[in-house]
Amino acid sequence: MPDIKPLSLRLPDDLKPLFANVVRAAHTPGEFILDFSAVLPGMESPAVDARVILSPLGAKLLQQVLTENILRYESAFGEIRLPSPPHTLADDLFSQARNNPPDNK
Repeated sequence: MPDIKPLSLRLPDDLKPLFANVVRAAHTPGEFILDFSAVLPGMESPAVDARVILSPLGAKLLQQVLTENILRYESAFGEIRLPSPPHTLADDLFSQARNNPPDNK
């Protein structure tokens, strides 16, 4: 079995990082589609900022790498708690914004 060398990814100088707090996932028999968006309070129809299309194998590998990294993160920083009903993730994300509205002078 040949040695597998790690891939060295190059980040382009003009790469623009995106913040996403929502991901919509869909699939067909041949691909998984992930649409990423940033939703802020008061936004009724946020735009999709990035779409990533993966093969089923790529999606399974993404699941594996996310699981491994979440375990490492939680061992370093503590458990990531998910909201429990009746609270939703949106409640947790936007509760601070509702309690502290921006000062529009």
